[in-house]
Amino acid sequence: MSRWRELPASLDRRAVQLVVQMRRLKDHSGLSLAALAAKTAYSKSSWERYLNGKKLPPKGAVEALAHACGTDPTRLLALREVAAEASTAVGGEEAGGEGAGPDGLRAEDAGSEDVRQGRALRTPRPRTVVLATAALIAALAAGLLIARPWQDDAPAARPSASPGAFVHEPGTVFDCRVHRAHGVLTADRSDTTQAILPNGTAGWGVVEAQCLLRHRGFDPGAVDGIVGENTIRAVKRFQTKSGLPADGIVGPDTWEALRR
Repeated sequence: MSRWRELPASLDRRAVQLVVQMRRLKDHSGLSLAALAAKTAYSKSSWERYLNGKKLPPKGAVEALAHACGTDPTRLLALREVAAEASTAVGGEEAGGEGAGPDGLRAEDAGSEDVRQGRALRTPRPRTVVLATAALIAALAAGLLIARPWQDDAPAARPSASPGAFVHEPGTVFDCRVHRAHGVLTADRSDTTQAILPNGTAGWGVVEAQCLLRHRGFDPGAVDGIVGENTIRAVKRFQTKSGLPADGIVGPDTWEALRR
C-alpha cells in the first residue's frame, strides 16, 4: 500500500472524491508511479501532481489510469467531470488547466487532444446545456460513482437507516448505539458503505462513522456529525491499525473495515 500525502485542505470535496478513487485504483493494481508512467503517456511527476491533488488530471490521464489498471474509465471520467464543473464554477476555468506539456502529456504528445479539449472548455456554451449537463453528471456521481471503480458487484445487503434530514446545531452531540445487524456493525444512523467523508463533511454518514470509530476504541471526539481534526486523527489511527492507507478520509475500504 502507498503512503499518500494528506490532500490539501483547500481542495474541493468533488476533486477529493476523484483523487481518492484514483489512488484506490492505483493501489489496487499494485503499480508504482514509475510503472504507471511507463504504461501511459504521462510522466511520473505528472502522476504525483494528479494523485496528490495539486492539479486536476486531464481526461486522457484518467482514461490512461483506468486502462493501465484494467478497468472501464466511465465512472472515473464522470467523477472528473463533476470536479471540473465545480472548478469552473469557482474559478472560471478548470483548475490546473489541460494541455500544458510539462504538467500533462510528455513533450511529444503536448498540443494534441488535451490541448483541443482545453480550448473547448473555454468556448462559451448555452447556459441551459451547461446546467443540464451538470445536473446529469451530479446525478450519476451520487448514484453510481462513489463505488470502487474496479468492482461492479452489488454490495451485500445492509441494515436500513432513515433518521431524517440532518440538521446541525452548535453544541449538539448524538448518542451511539452500535450493534450488529445483517452481519455488519451499525449505529442505525446511516447504512452507507461507499460515502467518502473528507474534512468538513457533515451528515448522518459522519455520525455513523464517528460512532463506529468510538465503538472500536478510536475516539473521534464529540459525535457531532462533522468531520474535523479529531475525527481525522481517529480515522488515521484506525486506518493504520487496519493496514489501510492512512489518509484520514473515510471511504469504501475504511467503511468495510469499520463495519466488520
